[in-house]
Amino acid sequence: MSRTVVVVGGGYGGTLVAKALDSEADVTLIDPREAFVNAAASLRALTQPAWAPNAFFSYETLLDRGRVIRDRAVSVDPQGVMLASGERVGADYLVLATGSGYPYPAKPNPASTSVAEQLDDLHQTHKELAGAGRVLILGAGPVGLELAGEIKEVWPDKSVVVVDRAGQLLPGFLPEVRDDLHRQLAELGIDVRLGTGLAALPAVEAGRAGRFAVTTDQGDEIVAEIWFRAFGVRVNTGYLADGRLTPLTEQATVPVTERLNVEGYERVYAIGDIIAHPDPKMASYAMTQAEVVVQNIRAQLTGEQPGAVHTASPERRILLPLGTQAGVGQLPTAGGASAATPETVYQRKGADLFTARFAARFGRG
Repeated sequence: MSRTVVVVGGGYGGTLVAKALDSEADVTLIDPREAFVNAAASLRALTQPAWAPNAFFSYETLLDRGRVIRDRAVSVDPQGVMLASGERVGADYLVLATGSGYPYPAKPNPASTSVAEQLDDLHQTHKELAGAGRVLILGAGPVGLELAGEIKEVWPDKSVVVVDRAGQLLPGFLPEVRDDLHRQLAELGIDVRLGTGLAALPAVEAGRAGRFAVTTDQGDEIVAEIWFRAFGVRVNTGYLADGRLTPLTEQATVPVTERLNVEGYERVYAIGDIIAHPDPKMASYAMTQAEVVVQNIRAQLTGEQPGAVHTASPERRILLPLGTQAGVGQLPTAGGASAATPETVYQRKGADLFTARFAARFGRG
């Protein structure tokens, strides 16, 4: 029976699938990076260089039987993957899990694929940030706010201004969660300006120190010495643009069925940020989807019909730490969505940003 499973993308969902099926199939994981990057830890890795190595986990320790190919997919068809090196990898089952790109430092620079390069980037930016007294962050989503919290934890006297055109923090979440978030940000001295944007981006490169002044579209001037971009998710589906597998949606995402098959294929799956699905583009949702795919491929490997389905959760969930001492969250409970206490946020995420979870997955726990 055919037992070759090829996983394209070594992120949160892809590594879960590869690890779970390693003992039951011939697994190949394809990713251009040397190591898995726990993006949830990237911002603390920036502000605390000594802690930064905790964000990286070598793919060498992920699989006992399978193999990892350090290369980039450039095309996919129902029978396999063509790599940038010219190699073709055949597959009985395909799982597409290439995720999304996001501006550095929340995710690594695309050109930096080794751990040494990524650590060097973080150390250099840390030096730039350490010498800046005023920080501007563009984007008041979870990434921008977590970055602000991490900066304030290390340098409580820095001026941090967060600007976003949106009129509300965490839209779609409980009012009490948003209210608590505003309170905690104010207590930390983080200046959040909503409903406004910049007339033009700073002339200084993002992540580089240099004094500049910008004007909001409401006419307010902001003077800062370094800035970071915390907006702009970009799904990584360029390797599917040739249409050899499936037409992409207008949003460049992959259409999938309730079993997370790529539409039209029983043995090709897709998960995470790249799929056309109402789930938020967050790691926890990608891992939930990965578990569904694991169940379905396991059934197929034993000659059974796959029966696991994935439906969008009616309740939003989030853990948003502001350093280790503060943060807000919303979690599902039997009675519906409920606000999480700062203590719960700390215990579940803020303390180690999931380092222990991935240490276990990669055999370091």
